[in-house]
Amino acid sequence: MKKLETLTTADLSVWVQQAKSQAYQGQIANRIPKLAVVDPHCFAVHICCKSGQAYSTGDTNCVFPLMSAIKPFSLLYLLEHLGLETVFQWVGVQPSDAPFNSLTQLVSDRSFPRNPMINSGAITLADKLSGKNPSDRTQKFCQWLNQLAECNFKLDEAMLASVRSVNSQTNQAIALHLAEAGYIDDVQTAIDTYEQICCLSGTVEDLACLGKILSFSEIILPQNRRCVNALMLTCGLYEASSKYSIRIGLPMKSGISGALLTIVPKHGAIATYSPALDSVGNSVAGLAFVEALSENLHLSLL
Repeated sequence: MKKLETLTTADLSVWVQQAKSQAYQGQIANRIPKLAVVDPHCFAVHICCKSGQAYSTGDTNCVFPLMSAIKPFSLLYLLEHLGLETVFQWVGVQPSDAPFNSLTQLVSDRSFPRNPMINSGAITLADKLSGKNPSDRTQKFCQWLNQLAECNFKLDEAMLASVRSVNSQTNQAIALHLAEAGYIDDVQTAIDTYEQICCLSGTVEDLACLGKILSFSEIILPQNRRCVNALMLTCGLYEASSKYSIRIGLPMKSGISGALLTIVPKHGAIATYSPALDSVGNSVAGLAFVEALSENLHLSLL
């Protein structure tokens, strides 16, 4: 494996332009009103290396909600506070070949959430965060992330209002199934907490700083880092996860905002933002950029 530090600014520029040229193949998420009006041509990247070297280019001042890119970190939070044995009584570790919000799969799995990177698993884990109500839980979780990673995430209240305006019937149905099966205690608390943590917002630099925790930070337990990275590799891009584990070979997690976090274990983290999505819900240009980076710098773990 070459190191991320061998990246040159000339190569970075070329691969960014190549990636941006692919964005037309995607569409911005239209199910949430505030996501439906973002500029589909935005592209930003921030790369943090273990050596301290950093690369940053594009629309790096853009602030965006993490959406599903928060899921590895709610898992990490609970692993750090409660341990693997407890957490994996609530969620499984199996990849899914169904969409991230599939109720059908949850029913076929007898209401046991298949993994923490899809909605059923993430809603279950949101129910387990500590705090007296959803806002308190979100605040404590956000403070923990910001202190751990030295970043500056904040709850985007306008985005949260936009998410709530949609009133996702699918997520409500998922939560009802989970409650009936005893995996969550309260449907509304779980949904409210889940929606709030998905609306934690920051820049690509903030997201890359989070990624450093999963790459080389010694602040967290090594077994928890391995666990989260393994689940990102096998489940982080929904039903496209196996395809990109072969093509890119790195732990990754996407969000429908266009966020994409990639971990290069022991070397660094790559955060991209580009809101045009493929049919699965992954950033088209983000994936194109990381694939070029992985291929040319031989970053794949596999």
